[in-house]
Amino acid sequence: MWQTITAMQRIASLVGAAFGLFASTATLTAQAPAAKPAIRAGFAERDITPALGMEQPGGYGKSFHKTLHDPCKVRAAVFDDGRTKVALVGTDTLVIPRALVLAARREIQAKCGIEAVMVGASHSHSSGPTGMVQPGEFDHASELVKKLAYEKSSCAEAGFLKHVQAQIVAAVCAAHDARTVAKVGFGSGHEDKVGFNRRLRMKNGLSFSHPGKGNPDVLEYAGPIDPQVGVIGAWGADGKLLGVIVNYACHATTNPGGISANWIYYLEQTIQGALGTKVPIVFLQGASGDITQVDNLDPRVNPPAEKWAHHVGGRVGAEAVKVLLTIETGTNVVIDARTKVLNIKRRTPAPDKLKAALELVQKSEKDVGASEWTFAKETVLLDALIAKDPAVEVEVQAIQVGPAVFVSNPAEYFVEYGLDIKKGSKFPLTFPVELANGSVGYVPTEEAFGPKGGGYETRLTSYSNLEINAGRQIANTGIALANQMAPGQIFDRPKAPVGKPWTYGNVPPELK
Repeated sequence: MWQTITAMQRIASLVGAAFGLFASTATLTAQAPAAKPAIRAGFAERDITPALGMEQPGGYGKSFHKTLHDPCKVRAAVFDDGRTKVALVGTDTLVIPRALVLAARREIQAKCGIEAVMVGASHSHSSGPTGMVQPGEFDHASELVKKLAYEKSSCAEAGFLKHVQAQIVAAVCAAHDARTVAKVGFGSGHEDKVGFNRRLRMKNGLSFSHPGKGNPDVLEYAGPIDPQVGVIGAWGADGKLLGVIVNYACHATTNPGGISANWIYYLEQTIQGALGTKVPIVFLQGASGDITQVDNLDPRVNPPAEKWAHHVGGRVGAEAVKVLLTIETGTNVVIDARTKVLNIKRRTPAPDKLKAALELVQKSEKDVGASEWTFAKETVLLDALIAKDPAVEVEVQAIQVGPAVFVSNPAEYFVEYGLDIKKGSKFPLTFPVELANGSVGYVPTEEAFGPKGGGYETRLTSYSNLEINAGRQIANTGIALANQMAPGQIFDRPKAPVGKPWTYGNVPPELK
């Protein structure tokens, strides 16, 4: 009997202890904060170098590649905080067509489950044929218009577009597969010696694009620049660099000779060379619709193209290296994303302008003059586009990586709007990304369309034609999307405790 009671007591004791342990654990679990999953990051790149003989985009007429300077690439970064995955993709292209982006996104989502994908073009004028006229874009038009579009204009190549799409998908999926626990750092540098506003105020009250060095009628720059070099770096658990993202605002028009990623090639070479690595350097172009490497107020001749490309890419890259060497890193990085699609109307050419343009394009370019004929052709092409699509789909996207937010637009976007987005965003680091997720041409400020405006960027063409307030619509949308998200903190070292004087140095001067 005694043994039975003892056994029962032991069982009760064990059950009670187990229950107590369970209750204690449950209480601790309820009281302890939820563990935050470590950020994971992956980077990858793929080749999109065009073949010799393909069209070189960037102008209004046809030009063909004859030599190779350096490869063109797709570079992708994927971030995953355990709840949300995003991809940031930089391409060495002039533009990235909207249809290509949408198709690539569908494949990426199906293959690796990433919904938020931002694809930006570097705007390299020495890259492959992703612009300007798209395959089949003018099949609905008259024979005259089709001839002007397909035979007299710069055209994208269908096969090359498919290749770029496939390589974007491959790069993102490879970056997704390469994800690893990472420490991420955020920062920015300052580079104001390589980018200049190409629009200048003239004595006649207007603003001209590239009015010419030494022109006595030039008064001053018509707008600012954005000297910020935005940088994100990710390191693996072993301390090795995984990849880098750089954001800077300057046209990629240095054209070092032949097929090239343009000055972005030297940005990559500078960072990789300084840090002794070959990791992907994802470049995302800032708001640089009116910013190029040309300083119209510098009386000296411009440098040779090769040296110029090295100068721009080297200085921006060196500034990025300085940031990478000094930023602090952490793993508590929140990922989030927002997007909104606007439908923005096109500007319509006046009837008398269209009538005159139709007459001019049926004459010889030599008789009319190259510039006048080219923009007459653009007026006719725009009229055909409006007949099919009087409004344009404009996506604005905001992707958060911790304390940084990337805010996209599909335009060659004037720098003032980029600066406005930075000012309106509550994030400590805000990086506008132009020519992303589509291509809608130049989007100048409303001031540029006013009495003191003007210049190349305000010309009405088949490439640039959105209504005058488009830039403000895009900026306001980008700011609103960014401010729907809660910024993370830039990592920093903890403050040191109050110390005591160094015993070697806490003495008065010794004179004897």
